[in-house]
Amino acid sequence: MVPDVGDDELNTIREVFSTGFLTEGITTQNFEKAVAEYVGVKHAIAVTSCTTGLHTVLECLDIRDQEVIIPDYTYPATAEAVILAGGKPVLADVDLESMNMTKEILEEAHNDAMSVFIPVSWAGVPLEPEIYKKAKKLGLKCLEDAACSLGAKIGSEFVGKLADYSCFSFHPRKVITTGEGGMITTDDDNIAEKCYSFKHFGMKGSAFETIGTNYKLSNVLSAIGLVQMKKIEKIISTRIEKAKIYYDLLSKISGIKPAYVGKGTRQTFQSYTCYVEKESYRDKIRKALSENNIQSQIGTYALHLEPAYKQCRRIGSLKNSELLFKNTLTLPLHKNLTVEDQERICAIIASTLSV
Repeated sequence: MVPDVGDDELNTIREVFSTGFLTEGITTQNFEKAVAEYVGVKHAIAVTSCTTGLHTVLECLDIRDQEVIIPDYTYPATAEAVILAGGKPVLADVDLESMNMTKEILEEAHNDAMSVFIPVSWAGVPLEPEIYKKAKKLGLKCLEDAACSLGAKIGSEFVGKLADYSCFSFHPRKVITTGEGGMITTDDDNIAEKCYSFKHFGMKGSAFETIGTNYKLSNVLSAIGLVQMKKIEKIISTRIEKAKIYYDLLSKISGIKPAYVGKGTRQTFQSYTCYVEKESYRDKIRKALSENNIQSQIGTYALHLEPAYKQCRRIGSLKNSELLFKNTLTLPLHKNLTVEDQERICAIIASTLSV
């Protein structure tokens, strides 16, 4: 991922510097407003990362000592937020195609003592709409780890409006970036007020009413975010175009499945992640690409295989998560990637799989 940043971002940073006010202020408030209006929610609260956003919401929901369902196939940040807030992650499997949790998985993992769960719309693939409805029937609040999904849609509705609470990331590998940063979105007035207080040390008015922390996003980073928000639709459109080229090329190669494309949705393709069907070939492909100076990545992690999460309660065998961890391949997808680059990458994959 090559971030789409340039002179416009540099110029807006200079403007902030000229004010002499670098910490959180009016620029951050304008960034929050821009994201809220884009997603279509009442509240957007800027924080230092998606991880701290998840932690903030969980603290404000008071999940201490509660079990919280999360997908096993995710980056550790999802689990870390639960642990930081005093909760207990419960690892559930994901669908092998979409790589996301489903309503069936949620129902199997749920018990009446739970109050919130954290699905991940991984790689910019929206969750199935039914999972939100199932959560309401089960009496669960949905806190979506939408780190990769700003700009993704189900029908005409943006991810960030569908869950009770959503958290986005602005890391350089995400669709838009502020270097580091995150955003909470919600229509819940009460939790929004609590989140805003929590990121300001627990301050409400002129008093410190609760324990909080310093998760403020500076004006410097927010200024970059405002410029990036003007580019977001073009960035997503370019990623979708390049994803279609990958799909056409990879569909002709035996032993690998192109990235999943959901029906009735718009994906951001924050990561273009394929599934290598030929056993034990994912790492061979990565080695071949590396030898040609082409960077690739795995998909993400199966948490139950990581030492830090071995004690977490698991639902079922987590076999899909483990298969995805061992066989997913993330290919380069950025603004500078040419059709010739994509053809060369796919030719290397085809050659490696033919051996």
